[in-house]
Amino acid sequence: MTWSRLVAIYPLEDVRLEKAELERVQRYLRTLFGNPQIKVTARPKKKDSAEVYLGDEFIGVLFKDDEDGDATLHTGRVVPIYEAAQKVSPKLMRVLMRRVLDSIAPVEDMLPARICEQLKLPTRWAAIQGIHFPAEESDIRLLNAFRSPAHVRMILEEFFWLECGLALKRNKAREARGIQFALTDQVRERIKAMLPFKPTGAQKRVLGEIARDMAAPQPMSRLLQGDVGSGKTLVAAEAAIIAIENGYQVAVLAPTEILAAQHFAYFKNLFGKLGYQCVMLSGSFKPKEKEAIRRLIASGLIQVAIGTHALLEPDVQFHRLGLAIVDEQHRFGVMQRLKLMEKGQTPDVLVMTATPIPRTLALTVYGDLDTSIIDELPPGRRPIVTTHVNANRIEEVWSFLHGEVTAGRQAYVVYPVIEESETQAMKAAEQMYLQLSQTVFPQFQVGLLHGKLAQGDKEAVMASFKQGQIQILVSTTVVEVGVDVPNATVMVIEQAERFGLAQLHQLRGRVGRGGEQSYCLLVTDKLSETGKERIRTMVESNDGFYIAEMDLRLRGPGEFFGTKQSGLPALRFGNILRDSELLEIARNEANAFIDNPPNEATLRQAIAYLREHWQRRYGLVLVG
Repeated sequence: MTWSRLVAIYPLEDVRLEKAELERVQRYLRTLFGNPQIKVTARPKKKDSAEVYLGDEFIGVLFKDDEDGDATLHTGRVVPIYEAAQKVSPKLMRVLMRRVLDSIAPVEDMLPARICEQLKLPTRWAAIQGIHFPAEESDIRLLNAFRSPAHVRMILEEFFWLECGLALKRNKAREARGIQFALTDQVRERIKAMLPFKPTGAQKRVLGEIARDMAAPQPMSRLLQGDVGSGKTLVAAEAAIIAIENGYQVAVLAPTEILAAQHFAYFKNLFGKLGYQCVMLSGSFKPKEKEAIRRLIASGLIQVAIGTHALLEPDVQFHRLGLAIVDEQHRFGVMQRLKLMEKGQTPDVLVMTATPIPRTLALTVYGDLDTSIIDELPPGRRPIVTTHVNANRIEEVWSFLHGEVTAGRQAYVVYPVIEESETQAMKAAEQMYLQLSQTVFPQFQVGLLHGKLAQGDKEAVMASFKQGQIQILVSTTVVEVGVDVPNATVMVIEQAERFGLAQLHQLRGRVGRGGEQSYCLLVTDKLSETGKERIRTMVESNDGFYIAEMDLRLRGPGEFFGTKQSGLPALRFGNILRDSELLEIARNEANAFIDNPPNEATLRQAIAYLREHWQRRYGLVLVG
């Protein structure tokens, strides 16, 4: 029997199911039965009954008293506990699922038979039955740990198709004809002339990996990871020189306007002596200014274009784009990277992440990219001393800060964006700015920076701070990334319990960039157990990779990236943190299947399935 439409009419005491709940049930059933055509609707009828239809076929009536239904559904057996959907109780969901499963034919298996046999997995139909109505002999511990054979089957299937899609993307990229950049002696001399200091061994190694990719006939797709202050941008600048000296343009995409401005200043300073022309494009620019910059980019007179999402707009056309550098900061997803790639024929792509990404997440969010890691900091950098201070001891913080500034150094005081409200954070920062400038430190120059300032004002504040005219900068989290002031030695983070570990580590990375000892003071009020663990991790470690692993463990993958991060796949059975070993198995099986499919017909069928089920969920638009 083919699933086409499921109509459920719930009593709910004349209260309609919320649309979001209906959509949740619909998504669940579509995933469960592997059919995107399933429709779920609800409407009030009688207070004491509910009717369930499959297509036009009437399945049965659920009476309100029938929530208890057959007592064996709810007692005397291993009973699945469903998340309550508004006023649809777990019992009613249990009865509904029993009626549905009794009324349809077994669903089609979506995993290749060889894999099921090799891993001794149950069929898809048996797995669905086993999850919703486990056999009496089922191990309750395995069920609750998502490690029953039924759970493993569904999790592996989901991971398998995700990894198949990524493998196909990698293969397609390898088949594409890219630009073979020449790394001549002249290019090497230009790179040497640009370098402000001797690169570290790790930077040299990573540049070698990038240069080999750029010289290959296939387009480069590489992820560049490194801890805060490891010198990723300098490596990206070296890659840019290779492209420019071969007659191509470079695009640098940044997630925020302030970071785009920092990149613009950095590249302009580095490339000025080489005669390269750089421009910046942002959504806040005036229409005439945007149009003038777009014309320059299209003319080819500009070698480096730096910008925010404005660079992705359709009317931005490059004369000869050869390299796209994407500074992700966990804010751009797959689709945004693809848009930038479409600006050139087949440009090389270098993706930088400031916060190291745990391997399990890198396999999914960046699974179509090769990876380079800068695992060495520039010489002379001292570990930052991190201290936890209770909010009732804030006067001690100001006393310490006074000593550092008196000694000729500079400091940040940062406030969180509370409940995603930049306005609230701005008000808190403004109040502290007034208190510090007028009452606590009237003898020092105190500056204020927040997201609501006009771009020109932001740049003026940052320039004054960098030049030492502002000694204490009060800010929201707009200083989280990209800001480089070597003389700043103190980072005070107010309400530090409101930040995730990755963000705390990023903020801490704004200091410790010069030769002087630097300090990070985490000011908190009451702490939850998770909050205590976050603060303890920060105090004990400066290792960004360890901190990223801890952040992932404490917050989970969804919150780690942010719920709207489009690069994170919408997994419904698997959890890339909990099921990391199954992800590895699925990756190996998927690579073997794509590289050596049983036959062409099976491969075409797999590609069709991926297009139908995964294209929107993960942006696998390059498949096939």
